[in-house]
Amino acid sequence: MDHFDNLHKLKSLSIEGIEIVNIQRRMFEPLKNLTHICKPNTDGISSLEDLLANIVLRVFVWVVSATTCIGNIFVIGMRSYIRSENKLHAMCIISLCCADGLMGVYLFVIGAFDLKFRGEYNHHAQAWMDSSECQVVGSLAMLSTEVSVLLLTYLTLEKYVCIVYPFRYVSPRRGRTVSVLISIWVLGFVIAFIPLVGKGIFRNFYGTNGVCFPLHSEQPETPGAQIYSIIIFLGLNLIAFLIILISYGSMFYNIQRTGTRATEYRNHIKKEVTIAKRFFSIVITDSLCWIPIFILKILSLAQVEIPGTISSWVVIFILPINSALNPILYTLTTRPFKETILQVWENYRERRTISSIQNSACTPSFTWLEICRDAMRFLTEEG
Repeated sequence: MDHFDNLHKLKSLSIEGIEIVNIQRRMFEPLKNLTHICKPNTDGISSLEDLLANIVLRVFVWVVSATTCIGNIFVIGMRSYIRSENKLHAMCIISLCCADGLMGVYLFVIGAFDLKFRGEYNHHAQAWMDSSECQVVGSLAMLSTEVSVLLLTYLTLEKYVCIVYPFRYVSPRRGRTVSVLISIWVLGFVIAFIPLVGKGIFRNFYGTNGVCFPLHSEQPETPGAQIYSIIIFLGLNLIAFLIILISYGSMFYNIQRTGTRATEYRNHIKKEVTIAKRFFSIVITDSLCWIPIFILKILSLAQVEIPGTISSWVVIFILPINSALNPILYTLTTRPFKETILQVWENYRERRTISSIQNSACTPSFTWLEICRDAMRFLTEEG
């Protein structure tokens, strides 16, 4: 702590790229002439004053959080009113909404702590990244991403078998679907919370940056954390991503090749193709989100210098954007939802029309009042 005690005339200090593990305020107290410190080691997301250094990120974290939470809650609620022909499919969609909704909760917590530390983040940075709140919210973000990826992979494989092998396909029963969903969530919990249990191996796995997500860090990772990160991001997620792409490519090729030749086949899979096309839109958005993450993780492992602004945009905007868009893609644009909204609108118009007719019947018109007035005057004069 007395390392700088003899540097009384020092005006500028550059500690760029230097990791000082035991850094503390006492080290800089003797430096009365020090005006500024150049580029201290940072995660590229936070500044000395704020958890989220960029004003655009501070706005987006609330916009994406609100959109994600409201959209997924709305979809979960609407699924109770939409008469779905496939209840098991609806169950999977609700499960996917729950996973995506966790991403909204994660962003809401990050935004809340950004407000809490506004203007004085440097006083709380290390305590925040070491806190249980940061560890839990980082685990929720990891749980959300992994369950979402696994669910999309499962749904894709279901549609693949149904479309490519329609006459061999046996519709899944409720018990099997529930078992698969429970297994996916259990696996997601294991993946997300293992780093919290093995502190000796993973150290501070989620607390390597201010947003508590282990995508990129300028701090050196332990070998265990690095291997685990490779297994999850470049192993499990990349394999799932490739399975989804190959499955959809095979599905649409098979539809184009045989769909027009066999009327029986075409009628059998017509409904499934509609669902598959909708899920393909979801896969496209997920691809646009995950490809930058794969690239960023590979560059990080290769120790390529990555600008901090890129990391912050990927974590705050690109990673959760599919969670915000998924409700629009797999419910708000579907035929049952449109029919439900149209029926609600027709019922509203019908009630308005009936109410208007009743009001007209109860309220005398101007002409009728004039006739009544003339009749009364005539009777009075005759009397």
